[in-house]
Amino acid sequence: MTPNERIEAFLAGTPHAVVGASKDRSKYGNKVLRAYLQNGRRAHPINPTADTVEGLPAFADLGALPEPVHGISVITPPAVTERIVEQAVAAGIEHVWMQPGSESDTAVARAEAAGMNVIAGGPCLLVAIGFREDDA
Repeated sequence: MTPNERIEAFLAGTPHAVVGASKDRSKYGNKVLRAYLQNGRRAHPINPTADTVEGLPAFADLGALPEPVHGISVITPPAVTERIVEQAVAAGIEHVWMQPGSESDTAVARAEAAGMNVIAGGPCLLVAIGFREDDA
């Protein structure tokens, strides 16, 4: 698939989970969650230390989600991303978007070996679907 086809496949379903969702509105983990919400998309925040993020219930990890998700956006340090990919493989998640700075060669290789649609190495969800800083 081309990079654009990977993005289209990622965005074709719902809901998504945002791994690394932050309560801090200046952090990319918060901006990615808000980008989904601004675009009318359902998303679940994953944050092991928060009860809620942007008014939504936060979940400690992918295994705690109340429903299957179409894909995950990952905004974590590369070593954490590697563990997240293992959780995603175990959960049968088919799409993963590693935001710039979160990817590692190991995580990308593992996700691809599992047959996942992987977006890594450049494109940012905030650009792909649009994000307005001044909006909720």
